[in-house]
Amino acid sequence: MSRQPQYLWLADQLREPILNGELTPGTRLPSRTRLARAYRVSEQISRTALRLLVTEGLVEARPGSGYYVRTVPEVYRLSRTDATSGSGLGRLSRELISTEQELCSAPLSSRLRLRDGEPVYLTTSRGFSANRPVTLHRSWEPAVLTAGTLRTPFDAAETGPLDRLSAAGFPVDRVVEEVGVRALRDSEAVLLDSAPGVTVLVVERTHYSGDRPVETSDLIGSAEQCRLLYKLSLARPRTRR
Repeated sequence: MSRQPQYLWLADQLREPILNGELTPGTRLPSRTRLARAYRVSEQISRTALRLLVTEGLVEARPGSGYYVRTVPEVYRLSRTDATSGSGLGRLSRELISTEQELCSAPLSSRLRLRDGEPVYLTTSRGFSANRPVTLHRSWEPAVLTAGTLRTPFDAAETGPLDRLSAAGFPVDRVVEEVGVRALRDSEAVLLDSAPGVTVLVVERTHYSGDRPVETSDLIGSAEQCRLLYKLSLARPRTRR
């Protein structure tokens, strides 16, 4: 046995057959007592090793039943930033939920450089795979930019925000994204058919026309299932003649 802590060593012995497919999803693992006897460690060591595998997402604990090899969820890669990214949802299909007008408040007012109480358009949609919601998308834009025109989200729901804003005289020439993680909120959990409190990725994306922010959005998805794929075009250096 190596000099590493015993619980890490035991976790390694269980992790390898899970990753190589020897232990298939749904397989019940030996109890803490049986593991302790089989590997000649204490029950505290076997308990800690199993909890580590649960934290890693390889094993799930079923109260009153035991520990089972977990089914690895499908991973969705969401293309970002580059003009070739399209909707940014990859293989997911988009479902528009609603478009409404609301009054701006912090921290949204800071992101759009508006005063609290100024009207904004809020568009909410979801990304689906096999009839299951995977991502939630909320987008806000200042109503003052398109109010009184036929370029609002109400009038051109099927047109992307970049095309609408460009047609209204605000061509987008810069994108800023900030990526973080947090717990899923109750209202979001309802739309994602998930449990509040699970860890989610949040991509705050803001579009600018010159120095003016003209649209900002939150893309929310399971940190376990969603990956962000960035495709960035780089200018080639000029060669000297």
